[in-house]
Amino acid sequence: MIIALAAIASAIFMGINIGGNNAAASMGAAYGARARTKKQAVMLIAVFSLLGAVLSGEEVIKTLGGGLIPGSIITLTAATITVSAAGFCLLVGNMLKVPISSSQSMVGAVVGIGLFYGLLDTQLLLQIVGWWAVTPVLAFVLAYLSGKYLHPGIASWLEGHKSELQIKGVIAKLLTVSGCYVAFSAGANNAGNAVGPIVGAGLLDSATGAVLGGLTLGLGALLIGGRILQTVGTEITELCMVRAVFVEIIAAVIVHIASVGGIPVALGQIVPAAIIGIGCANEGFMMVKSKTVKRIAIMWVISPIAAGLIAYSAIGLVY
Repeated sequence: MIIALAAIASAIFMGINIGGNNAAASMGAAYGARARTKKQAVMLIAVFSLLGAVLSGEEVIKTLGGGLIPGSIITLTAATITVSAAGFCLLVGNMLKVPISSSQSMVGAVVGIGLFYGLLDTQLLLQIVGWWAVTPVLAFVLAYLSGKYLHPGIASWLEGHKSELQIKGVIAKLLTVSGCYVAFSAGANNAGNAVGPIVGAGLLDSATGAVLGGLTLGLGALLIGGRILQTVGTEITELCMVRAVFVEIIAAVIVHIASVGGIPVALGQIVPAAIIGIGCANEGFMMVKSKTVKRIAIMWVISPIAAGLIAYSAIGLVY
């Protein structure tokens, strides 16, 4: 009974930190473009993260609940250690106001457990790592091309056919739609990071796990999401509203496709990569605030390794 409560508590802790870190990053572009206030952004994140988790989150939950390592070795103790290790890394990211990947932290923790038992689906792990390598590059390239070639034409057309007030109204509506899509995709992909091992241990079924994951993501966005919004939206590069739409649509499509395939990808990498790409297209590489980018990159590398080491060490102490 105690270990079951500890497992649920660790999932809630993880979900809140995911909501504060990665889900909040999903609307950093719109916040940076001053299209939404912090309150508006975190409210939309809360609602659509829950919907994404419930409607499209089960495939990623299955991957983390018994895909990378056999479900037979995911005991409640192992699941609690896994989720707690990943949650700790996210907590550090939130304290430092750095968007890091909940998927990378969780996969790193699961790999730590798998290495301890000597049971790990290396083919699936390599597939996931391949997605991690490709998706931020793809987001950067698509955003750069959009900023370089699509943005000038769209901006020119809007100026010729709409008043400034009408332009702001149209783009604000587009940002609302695209931002909700990002939050939906974030919920679909990241709910598994909070509850996958708990589902794999048999404490919850996939549907119940998706609801719990979605609720905690939304709660985390409401409670602590504003800090990461600030970093992603204002401390990487300057964004206008049209460019923010490009960033949100590109990130949402990439994450949603990965979620359908059951691949936990790094939203905390994809969104900043898209913002960097569109910033470079606008003003050149010198406009990117390198200090912030370096801080983000360092945490991307450290977080999965740290989560894996923590999980490996903790399971060794228990067993």
